[in-house]
Amino acid sequence: MPAPVLDLSLDLIARAHPSPVADDATALALLSDAELRPGLAAALAARPMPAEGLWVFGYGSLIWRPEFAYSERRVGTVHGYHRRFCLLQRRFRGSVERPGLVLALDAGGSCEGVAFRLTGPEAAETLMPVWRREMRGNGYLGRWVPVETAAGTVQALTFLVNPESDRYTGSLSEAAIADVIATGAGHLGPSAEYLLRTVAACLQEGIHCPHLLGVQALVAERLRARLSPHDAPSEAIVRDRSVT
Repeated sequence: MPAPVLDLSLDLIARAHPSPVADDATALALLSDAELRPGLAAALAARPMPAEGLWVFGYGSLIWRPEFAYSERRVGTVHGYHRRFCLLQRRFRGSVERPGLVLALDAGGSCEGVAFRLTGPEAAETLMPVWRREMRGNGYLGRWVPVETAAGTVQALTFLVNPESDRYTGSLSEAAIADVIATGAGHLGPSAEYLLRTVAACLQEGIHCPHLLGVQALVAERLRARLSPHDAPSEAIVRDRSVT
C-alpha cells in the first residue's frame, strides 16, 4: 500500500506557531527518580517470561525517539487497547493556557506499533530512562502486554493511560482532539509537531493508523484556517524540514 500524502507539514506548523513558548515548571508536578524506582521495581518483578529478553512496545513518540539502546525492532500488534489522543499536556508539548494532547493506549480494540528488544546488563538501569520519561507526569500505567509479531509473540512493557489521572480526557471526538492539538504548544514545540512526527514514523514502518491519519488532516485544516495566504515561512522551517 503506498504511503498517503499527509496534509500536515512542518512548514505549516511553524507558520502557525512562530513564537517559542517558555517552560513553566509549575504546570506539571514531576516525580523524582527516587519516587519512580519502587514502581519500576514492581513492574520488573511482575515481568512475564524474562528469559525471552526485555521488550518495550512503542505506539507514539517512542517509535521515532526511543530512550534506549536496542538490538531488534519488530512491528507488532497489541489486542485489547487502542492508540488515541486522550492525555492532556500542560507542559512540554502544551501549556496551561494552550494545552496539547499526546497519545496513550486506552481500553478496547487493537494497536499496531513497534516492539523493541532492549540491550543492557541491568534491566532496571536499561528501563529507567523510558520509565522516567513516561511515568514522571502521572499520566500512564506501565503494564506488560503480549505483542503479536511476524516472528512470534513477545511480552513487552508498554504504557496505558491512567484513567484516574486529571490529564485523562476520555474518548473525545476527532474534531475535538484536532481543536486542542491545533492550538497546543509548549517549550518542546507544538502538539501538532508531535502528531506529525508520530504519523510519519508509523507510515515509515508500514503502519497506517486511521486515527492518526484522520486527526492530522483535521489539524492541518485548522492551521490553514488560522493563517493568511501571504504568511512567509519562519526561521524554524529553514532549520528543520525533516519529519523523522
